[in-house]
Amino acid sequence: MPQAQRIRVLYEEEAIARRNEEMAREIAATAPADLLVVAVLKGSFMFVADLIRAMHRAGMTPQVEFVHLSSYRAATISSGQVEILRDVQSDVRGREVLLVDDILESGRTLAFAKDLLAARGAKKVASAVLLEKPGKRAVNIQAEYVGFECPDYFVVGYGMDVAHAYRQLPYVGVIETADQAGLPGI
Repeated sequence: MPQAQRIRVLYEEEAIARRNEEMAREIAATAPADLLVVAVLKGSFMFVADLIRAMHRAGMTPQVEFVHLSSYRAATISSGQVEILRDVQSDVRGREVLLVDDILESGRTLAFAKDLLAARGAKKVASAVLLEKPGKRAVNIQAEYVGFECPDYFVVGYGMDVAHAYRQLPYVGVIETADQAGLPGI
């Protein structure tokens, strides 16, 4: 475990909760039939838990599944290669699927997951991400539902980590370093 560091909050717990409720209503408005929510682990676990509870409050009854994909492993920069570490167990054929991920950056992981589920016969595959970094896209993909547009910082908290630390934080923040002091948004 890294020694304690100062975290600068980018998105507070209350703002995240409000945005989850808004996204759930947006998703419910599309009236998806037989919806299967597929959470991309590990970083999305807090987001998907809060989002599906908000979906329940919006009158939805989705089923939930998990896929564990990785392009980072222990690094802070994507390797560009997506690996399936744990696959979904449910049959997606003919179903509407909502992929839920923590962050859309290069787009490789989300594109890989969408293509995989579509190839397995999903009727429709949409995506919801908590954070989007539009300037970092390596593939042509857009999420249908976006929580927040995020500056180009390595973020932690609300399920996201660095070397398995900081996932428990109820907010999204940036580890403050001496070279970031005084930067906008940090």
